[in-house]
Amino acid sequence: MSAKPMVAATDGSEESLRAVDWAAREAVLRGAPLRIVSSAALLPRMMDRHDGPGLEDVTDVLLDNRDRALAAAAARAAEVSPDLLVDTDHLPGAPALAVTESGSGALMLVVGSRGAGAFTALILGSVSRYAATHAPCPVVVVRDESTAAHRQVAVGIGDLDTNPAALSFAFEEATLRQASLLAVHAWNTPQSQGARVWEAFAAPGAQAIQEQLTSKLTALLDDWRAKYPDVPVTQDVVYGHPGRALAGLSARADLVVIGRNPGSHGPAAVTHAVLNHAHGPVVTVPSA
Repeated sequence: MSAKPMVAATDGSEESLRAVDWAAREAVLRGAPLRIVSSAALLPRMMDRHDGPGLEDVTDVLLDNRDRALAAAAARAAEVSPDLLVDTDHLPGAPALAVTESGSGALMLVVGSRGAGAFTALILGSVSRYAATHAPCPVVVVRDESTAAHRQVAVGIGDLDTNPAALSFAFEEATLRQASLLAVHAWNTPQSQGARVWEAFAAPGAQAIQEQLTSKLTALLDDWRAKYPDVPVTQDVVYGHPGRALAGLSARADLVVIGRNPGSHGPAAVTHAVLNHAHGPVVTVPSA
C-alpha cells in the first residue's frame, strides 16, 4: 500500500465530484489512501471572522457549503470502494494557492475542470489552471471523464532531446494499467510564417524534417522500450499545433500526459490548449 495519498479537490460541483470518482478509482488501483480537500472561496474581507452581523452570516454559509461538499465527496468515494481509506480536510486561505499546496507529498492532485454556476466556475477553473501549472506533484484535470477503459496512455513529447519526467510517468502509468503507450511529437511554425509552411510542404524539405524528427523520437523511445519491455509502444510525429493534437488524442486515451516546464504557463501554451479542449483526464507532470 502506498504511504502517499491521492488528493482530490472538490467544491460540491458535479465536475469536481467526477474528479473525486476518478481519484478514488486510482487510489484503489494503487492501494493508496484518498484525501479530499476543499477551500471556501471567501472574499478577502471575509477571510477572518468578525463579531459584527452580516459578514459572519455570509462566512458561515460559505463554510457550510464547503463542509457539505466534503461530505458529498466522501460519500461518492465510498461508493467506488467501501474499503477505501478516505480523509477530508478543509483548507484555509485562497483556493488556488491552498489547493495547489495540498499536492505537496501526494501521488497526484486531482481537480475538476470547472465549478458549479457562473461565478464558481470561474473560481474552480482558475484553481484548476493554477494547480496544473504550479503544484509540486503531477496534477490531473478531469474533463468529460468516462469509466470506459481504452487501455492506452498518450504522452506528448515537446523536446526530443530531454523529457524524462513526463516519459517516466507515462510508462509507469501504462505499466500499472496494463496499457499501450502512444508517444506523440507535434511540430509547427509560427502563424506569421504560414505562407512558408505551405511552400515547405510542397518541397522535399518537409519530408526530410519529418524523417529527422521520427528518427530522433525513435532513438529517444528505444531506451524506454528497453526499460519497460512489457509496454507496447507506438509513436507518431505530426505537423500541427501540439495542443490540438493532444486534445484530439484525449478522446481515445485513458490518460494524456504532458510535461510541465517553468515559463510555459502563458495563455497560448500547450498545457492550456490541452486543458481547455481535452475530452478526458489530462495530467501535467513537473519537470523535477
